[in-house]
Amino acid sequence: MKVLWITSVYPSADNPGNGVFHETQVRALSSLGVEVTVINPIPLNASIFRLWKRKYRKKRIPFMEERDGVKVYRPVYRATPGQLRWFQPDKRIAGSILETLKKENIDVDLIHAHFAMPSGGAARIVASEYKKPWLLTLHGSDVHIYPSFSWSAERIFQKTVKSADNVMAVGEHLAEAAELKTGRICTPLPIGIDLSKFNLAQAKILKAKHKEELALPNNKKIILYVGRLVKEKGIFELAEALPYLPEEYVVVYVGDGSEKEKLKKYKMYKERLFLVGQIPNEKVRDYLLASDIFILPSYSEGLPTVVIEAMALKIPIISTNVGGIPDLFGEYNHLLMEPRSVQQIVTKVKELAADLPFYEEITEQLYQRVQENYSAVDNAKKLVEKYQEVASIFIDSTYEINHSWEEAK
Repeated sequence: MKVLWITSVYPSADNPGNGVFHETQVRALSSLGVEVTVINPIPLNASIFRLWKRKYRKKRIPFMEERDGVKVYRPVYRATPGQLRWFQPDKRIAGSILETLKKENIDVDLIHAHFAMPSGGAARIVASEYKKPWLLTLHGSDVHIYPSFSWSAERIFQKTVKSADNVMAVGEHLAEAAELKTGRICTPLPIGIDLSKFNLAQAKILKAKHKEELALPNNKKIILYVGRLVKEKGIFELAEALPYLPEEYVVVYVGDGSEKEKLKKYKMYKERLFLVGQIPNEKVRDYLLASDIFILPSYSEGLPTVVIEAMALKIPIISTNVGGIPDLFGEYNHLLMEPRSVQQIVTKVKELAADLPFYEEITEQLYQRVQENYSAVDNAKKLVEKYQEVASIFIDSTYEINHSWEEAK
């Protein structure tokens, strides 16, 4: 089976951590014999915007990059800053995809789009043009945030979700929210992780060694954050909580982003607050192994892969009650905290320290939950079944339409 993936995020040589959860699933699909081609359209802002601000300038990204045998195309499309709020770019993105399909002579059996906006809107147009079935996976922000920006954003969201041949979501809560908003039945299907890469026996033995190799303080308890360094991830609340925590705790930020320089201005920078920067995804596991607590204080999330990875390594987790995270915690989601609260971060860290045996028991239960529900290979098998189901229904419906047309003639 030949499947076209359309997504706004996918890892590249320059940015290996961008949408790594997509590549995890693509690798699992490839191992099952599915031939996946990825198109990851790249926005190109008008020259006036590129001259105005550095962040609007296009980085040098190759049109085609092959990653683990999968061809990833990155055509550019004309973009406008803030377009997801007001000017939906689905037609422009669809144009760049259609041009790529024609130029590269790419043939597919079905289309799988990720995020209702903007990829889903573009996939809707491409599928109609090529007369192919298409599926949509919702990830969180495309349900909870973007549709509320404007009337046009809500209209495109509704139209896209309702027109897909099948709709999935990365978590149960997200599926319920999408169905409530649109009336469209939505199937929960998480992406998961490659469980074969998480060796618990090795993890416990090498904890001190990882701290030493990563130049992290051996005599301190490490609170680890992994993600983009932007306000919406709760990074400032975490930094502001640090002075209220015992001296034995330090915070390590892994990742990069627009607020990196602001974090450097905190008094505890380089003493108890450390910035590692962007690292290859395979190195994230090393930092998890070296940490004592993993924290995610985000204002909103989809289903963050790094939280699943922390669970697979039995790392105690402190997280906000947002997006798909309650799905991960299951019966323990009452332990999650609300976003935007310095006090709750301080309280949760102290509670964990005061009753470590209780939290160790929870990490064991969460570890078992990951083993049962978040295997990338197992979930890829379910996705293949969904592909086959959608393709079969589409073929049958096409046959009925053609047969009826022939009889009418």
